[in-house]
Amino acid sequence: MTIAVTGAPGFVGQAVLDEAARQNIPVKALTRREQAPREGVEWVRGDLHSPDALRELTSECAAVLHVAGVVNAPDKAGFVAGNVEGTANVLSAARAEGVARFTCVSSLSAREPQLSDYGQSKREAEKLVEDSGLDFTIIRPPAIYGPRDTEMFELFRAARMGIVPMPPAGRASVIHAGDLSRLLVACSPGEGGMWSGKVLEPDDGRPGGWPHKELAHAIGDAVGRKVRAPAMPVALLRAAATLDGLFRGKHAKLTHDRVSYMVHPDWTSRPEFSVPPQLWQPEIDTREGLVETAAWYAAQGWFNR
Repeated sequence: MTIAVTGAPGFVGQAVLDEAARQNIPVKALTRREQAPREGVEWVRGDLHSPDALRELTSECAAVLHVAGVVNAPDKAGFVAGNVEGTANVLSAARAEGVARFTCVSSLSAREPQLSDYGQSKREAEKLVEDSGLDFTIIRPPAIYGPRDTEMFELFRAARMGIVPMPPAGRASVIHAGDLSRLLVACSPGEGGMWSGKVLEPDDGRPGGWPHKELAHAIGDAVGRKVRAPAMPVALLRAAATLDGLFRGKHAKLTHDRVSYMVHPDWTSRPEFSVPPQLWQPEIDTREGLVETAAWYAAQGWFNR
């Protein structure tokens, strides 16, 4: 059983490769750049817009695990190209190569596509998967954290300075990349149809998620600091997004599109879309996982950048 993986060089993709290696599952992995050899992994050079590479990636595979996606883009076209057209291209290759099983990593933002171009693109990608004719599972992770992550790292770095600005009052679920990768590898080949046709919203097992302030304080504890966690007004967040765009251009982390869904008060995973416990359960306590993640950042020198 070989799994084809897109987005393998990224944060979640690397966690998937680690988990596949632990289970001795061979992987064919898409990459745009040269990668170091890795046991059990066959690297395929190309991207989501390379038809020949996608055919090579999916050939002789039991399943496709589509992790790749665009989380930040300067405009709507960037999200469409990466998330909608990219997904369509991978689906096309999978069908052409006779791969029946398709697992797609989406986002909770797809529940509220009207809020952002990002969320709309993820929902459109989901519709393509649902209409593909393939045996599919769609995974909508909440906020993902863990070693190698560059997105939530900004909160850890802020915590080291004693203040973690948060969106207006609300709640969010989280999940460690290690737990998410176990789920993705488990459901990729399918198990007697138990995963088939499902949309799942996994999390760390904490009912109702984390209030924003409590999550900020937990990150502060992880880096050994007592922190303040002011709730930022929407107008201030939008002003900050404008400044980030001016200074970092297309590399801006806080964009207006991101602000649009950040300020939504409820990004918790819904119980009715939870993963059946007999199939998967989270194993990593979030407070312990945050400490581990902070230690990894420190060991890699990220806090000194």
